[in-house]
Amino acid sequence: MVSNWEDFYAKNPRPADLEQSESLLKDFIRRHDDRKVVLVTSGGTTVPLEHNTVRFVDNFSAGTRGSVSAEYFLDHGYAVIFLHRLKTLEPFSRHFAGHSFLNMLDLKTENGKPSVIVSPEYTEQISQVLCKYKEILKQGKLLQLNFTTLAEYLWLLRSTCKALAPLKSRAILYLAAAVSDFYIPSNEMSVHKISSSGPPTIALHLVPKILEPLVSLWVPEAFVVSFKLETDENLLISKARDALNKYKHYLVVANMLHTRKEHVVIVSRDDNYPISLSKSQIAAGEEIEQQIVADLVKKHDAFIGSAGKVT
Repeated sequence: MVSNWEDFYAKNPRPADLEQSESLLKDFIRRHDDRKVVLVTSGGTTVPLEHNTVRFVDNFSAGTRGSVSAEYFLDHGYAVIFLHRLKTLEPFSRHFAGHSFLNMLDLKTENGKPSVIVSPEYTEQISQVLCKYKEILKQGKLLQLNFTTLAEYLWLLRSTCKALAPLKSRAILYLAAAVSDFYIPSNEMSVHKISSSGPPTIALHLVPKILEPLVSLWVPEAFVVSFKLETDENLLISKARDALNKYKHYLVVANMLHTRKEHVVIVSRDDNYPISLSKSQIAAGEEIEQQIVADLVKKHDAFIGSAGKVT
């Protein structure tokens, strides 16, 4: 009998550039096969409503948690595969997103010709980020792959997991992407733009739970961390622990929608504990992802030391 996740892959075609992505993954992991490697997924998936897509279902994720966390994993010596939604925040460039970057620049005119310079008050900030970025490029420790649709994400996720499998316990999966729970099967999707002459009837199907084959088949010896976002605090911990008990991965980072930037709960099958920023830390511009990653790195080291066995 074909499982739901196998059926999903059978009915949704591979991305046109998947072979190229798989080649990049193979080469990246070959170069870092003696290092700890983390897959960070980031941003939200779109669900097209038409094959010739004009409309789609989306979510609010801008990729903040994933892009910030990727930088902190790099600080801890990891090689990072950053699987992100196209046009969401990315490591390093996230510091200069939007109009804030233009505000850091000035124009200087010499002999009637304008040139661009960095405003003196921002020189140190830009220099620090640029130096880090150039060093990471030199070391080749960051591989960025992108997706837009749910199907593209799931195909890339499977390929990345299979590429990481030989690393066993040295691989960590930090699944921070906001993945849609619902989709329209390819064979039920309108070919052309849906008519606006009347309200459409659209039947959404549940997305198969990919954590199941990911943990049991694709990367069975890796350290897998998932995320749980809720709006009802009464459900947060119980849902996180239910997922751990069902899929047998290692940890869930549980967070509430409106406090996710200053408070999370790390949930295991046995216990849970909070990680929070104080008001003074928030005012100083500290990022909670620094604490989350530092905590997970310690746990990952212990996991490797115990031969990657979940207790």
